[in-house]
Amino acid sequence: MNLILLNPSEVKGAYAYLTDARRITHLREVHRACIGDHFTVGLQGGQMGKAQLTELNDIQATFTLESLNEPPPPPLPVHLVLALPRPRMLARTLEHVTALGVKNITLLHTKRVEKSYWQSPELRTEKIHHHLVLGLEQARDTQMPKVTLCKGFRPFLEEQLPELLKERRGLMAHPGMPNACPRTVDGQILLLVGPEGGFIPWEVEKLLEAGCEGMHLGPRILRVETAVTALLSRLF
Repeated sequence: MNLILLNPSEVKGAYAYLTDARRITHLREVHRACIGDHFTVGLQGGQMGKAQLTELNDIQATFTLESLNEPPPPPLPVHLVLALPRPRMLARTLEHVTALGVKNITLLHTKRVEKSYWQSPELRTEKIHHHLVLGLEQARDTQMPKVTLCKGFRPFLEEQLPELLKERRGLMAHPGMPNACPRTVDGQILLLVGPEGGFIPWEVEKLLEAGCEGMHLGPRILRVETAVTALLSRLF
């Protein structure tokens, strides 16, 4: 927890009050916090700054806000379209891409996505929010990403993709594409990443026809969470 991310409801005037067990436990057991210690804090959706710990017990931590005038780091100019991975991988991937600065994420159904994944508790609003918060805390960021669920590939292809490509360069990561992933690109990017096993040939064909560019990361087949991290690091 490199940043104490404050919900606006936790702030009253010049004070912030935390009552959730996760952050209180982290303060006590990881930071070994003491009264008078200073911490980096940020208001969700707003600025960052410093705060002094003035009270800490089993049920509450109280901070005196000293400044909230520091902007969060800039977001990446990318909209990530990710074929829905298995639940445990989804949790890690959401945290990783949030920490890297992705602010728009579409979770997409493709042919090789198990339909049972859409029933996972990890897709509940509160669970997604939890993983996004962990990513923001890790990277010292306050701007919450937007996550959209899209359970049909064809509706995405016909209704959403044309709009997404209007002001973005579409890049589809898929093994066997002739061109390697470009480095340090300019402008807004739409990055499409398939599931374990990749997109099926029909999906690849349709994405290319829609205007996306195919690319690869080399001969190695990577797990989704590794591939996404590698792609973002290379592109930006």
